[in-house]
Amino acid sequence: MAQETDHDLTVEISNTVPGVPVPPPLVRAFLVHIFPPGPMLGSRYALSDKPMDLGRDTACEVSIDDPSVSRHHARFIPEGDGFIVIDLHSTNGTSVNKVAITQCKLKDGDDLRVGNCIYRYLASGNVEAQYHEEIHRLTITDVLTHISNRRHLLQCLKKELVRCARYHRPMALVLFDIDHFKEINDRFGHLGGDFTLRELAHCVVGTIRKEGLVSRFGGDEFAVLLPEANLEMGLNAAERIRSLVDNHTFKYDQSCFAITVSLGVAATAGDLDLTPEEIIVQVDTLLYQAKREGRNRVCGRTLDPELKHELMAGPK
Repeated sequence: MAQETDHDLTVEISNTVPGVPVPPPLVRAFLVHIFPPGPMLGSRYALSDKPMDLGRDTACEVSIDDPSVSRHHARFIPEGDGFIVIDLHSTNGTSVNKVAITQCKLKDGDDLRVGNCIYRYLASGNVEAQYHEEIHRLTITDVLTHISNRRHLLQCLKKELVRCARYHRPMALVLFDIDHFKEINDRFGHLGGDFTLRELAHCVVGTIRKEGLVSRFGGDEFAVLLPEANLEMGLNAAERIRSLVDNHTFKYDQSCFAITVSLGVAATAGDLDLTPEEIIVQVDTLLYQAKREGRNRVCGRTLDPELKHELMAGPK
């Protein structure tokens, strides 16, 4: 027995003696921070081939400094080629793809929510490439509605305006928001408001041709960029959106309700050197004209060289 004990001890010491390299843990997956936005957006946490805890405690392998996360919130246990996540009786719970769980086998691309934080689970043969692709997606996508964000819209709008002016091609921009959105938040709370925004985005995306770009402009405002569209085409697209929303039944928390939207449409034939800010000012003016005229309607105009000074003046 003494020899066996000495042999085992010798093997153990040889693996930790100074100068002998210890192999790093094998990274099998990443958690990528996707919500809330801010300085932590895009941060990644490696999951290795051993059980790991996630929590607010600095002793956790995945330490999250957020008050909504419990000190020891969840545990990741390797299984096969992936991980099982177990909720550690946390205060605010753990969910996967919006479903509360006590234990769940994670799949590549799953959204994991712990407290108020959401992480994308990435596990594939090439997590590095997938991670960088995910970071790019985060920079152009609105987290709540999963459509393009304002930043991406402005980038695309700037390029499209340059193309329009260079080749004298038409383009239309639609801006719309929900009529009396505050009443929805007052009735259902902010979670009901968030549901409404997601449902609205889902409806609108299905009405726009693939060349168009639907984005969340901010709050309850949305924008649709329509390349190669004149005013008539822009008005037709806006009317499709208005009619679809007006006839759609929204269902939340066992309640059914309806909403309407007001829309502004500005079009250019490519005969103006416009900046994104200039055309947005004009389409915003048209949106508020629709509000003043009774809401649940579309107002539009074609921009021409004589209106350049109006664009710079802003809404009246």
